[in-house]
Amino acid sequence: MNHRLIVDEWKIIEEGFSPEQNRFAESIFTLGNEHMGLRGFFEEQYSGDSLPGTYLAGVYYPDQTKVGWWKNGYPEYFAKVINATNWIGVDLEINGRQLDLAKSKFKAFRRELDLKSACLTRSFVWIGEDGQEIAFAFSRFLSMARKNIACLSVRIQPLNFNGTITVLPYLDGDVTNEDTNYNEKFWTEINREIDEETALLTMKTKKTGFQVATTMAAQIRSKDGSVLPTIKQECLSEKEFVGYRFTIPVTTNTEFELQKTVAVCTSRDFPQDQLEATSRFKLQAACASGFDQLFAEHNQEMQSKWQDTDITINGDPRVQQGIRYCIFQLLQTYTGADPRLNIGPKGFSGEKYGGAVYWDTEAYCLPFYLYTKIETAKNLLFYRYHQLDKAKENAAKLGLKGALYPMVTIDGAECHNEWEITFEEIHRNAAIAYAIYNYTRYSGDCSYLHDYGIEVLVEISRFWADRVTYNPKKDCYMLLGVTGPNEYENNVNNNWYTNTMAAWTLDY
Repeated sequence: MNHRLIVDEWKIIEEGFSPEQNRFAESIFTLGNEHMGLRGFFEEQYSGDSLPGTYLAGVYYPDQTKVGWWKNGYPEYFAKVINATNWIGVDLEINGRQLDLAKSKFKAFRRELDLKSACLTRSFVWIGEDGQEIAFAFSRFLSMARKNIACLSVRIQPLNFNGTITVLPYLDGDVTNEDTNYNEKFWTEINREIDEETALLTMKTKKTGFQVATTMAAQIRSKDGSVLPTIKQECLSEKEFVGYRFTIPVTTNTEFELQKTVAVCTSRDFPQDQLEATSRFKLQAACASGFDQLFAEHNQEMQSKWQDTDITINGDPRVQQGIRYCIFQLLQTYTGADPRLNIGPKGFSGEKYGGAVYWDTEAYCLPFYLYTKIETAKNLLFYRYHQLDKAKENAAKLGLKGALYPMVTIDGAECHNEWEITFEEIHRNAAIAYAIYNYTRYSGDCSYLHDYGIEVLVEISRFWADRVTYNPKKDCYMLLGVTGPNEYENNVNNNWYTNTMAAWTLDY
């Protein structure tokens, strides 16, 4: 795969398609805007190896824990961010035959992620059995200016083709997770509606009861931007699916474009009885602004973020590309707009780690925000403060006082169920304490420490005081049965890092 990625200081560029590396590429070309994100899977159908994934921050399902031997303190479930309604889908047919790159001949494949504008483009030339050629160009972005809005376009130009092209943009709620303990289906349909202007699909998670209303508008436009009058449009509606079928007669060099705009609203952010109306309203406002204006707003927001966060490295384009890609992933995963959210290890790039929050946030991500946008760092601290009661419950399950923050979580409850990790990697408490210290030191703002952080520090310290064992022979306190942050050795006594940070926390 690496030989296909071109070094560019502001872009990730793939030239040529490698089917065996497609899942890797889908992860690399992930887009997000904190509210939602999706892997870089194709808009059109692809029967080869692929992991379609569209995710909504904070919308999760409690996947029941699966273990051989139950131990006291194990979580009852793993809260997972789940695959949600596929809104990116656009089926394409050429003279009635479905376009599928796993079964088609094509050339000039190129995929490009512009880090500066957070826009993903893809292009190729389809080659028919008789040598006819059609050029396809795809573009997508998730608005950083309007977090509920996403847009995509598909430009199609027959190079030497005369016939019919069918374009079918849709919303599909019949989605599953590959990573699930019991192969459960997590969603059920609440409502679907469609007319010539707008399509709506509302889905609800089982058990947790999150509702998601997704609305879509789609238009076919000619090269000059006008709406094509000669196409045939059909409305499609079936269980967990709504879409439009546009049938377009074309001749050589008849260039046209599909513009698809979606609004995605969840019951985390809006009252359920107003959810569908809100999604419709946001879609209508977006469509009134138009595709170009929506991108301009989004791009302006991205430029503002880069002004605050960019790191310039002279003389090594590969390293420059790497550091900007890492910053880009942080920017699209977490902006600090919602203190109920945090940063998962894989962002929106896939199902691994369940989209949950790990202890590493305070150790590795918070320093970035301390240097770039201090209020964003403060919101990461509020995330832990608001989950203090759950942390106290976690400690109580182990028969201990104070608070033990989870190794893995979404809502504050522990989700991890490995003995040496869940019960022994207690160093995670210290990372949160040290984050409070660093925020206060870097910002000079003591208000968080005095009003909120002190409660967290006290409960963490109570945990340390109860967790230690006194050794009368050595006249010292010890931490027995722990695992250090590098996880090289499990169930050891007196891991240096764990002991040092526990003592530091108590002293602080």
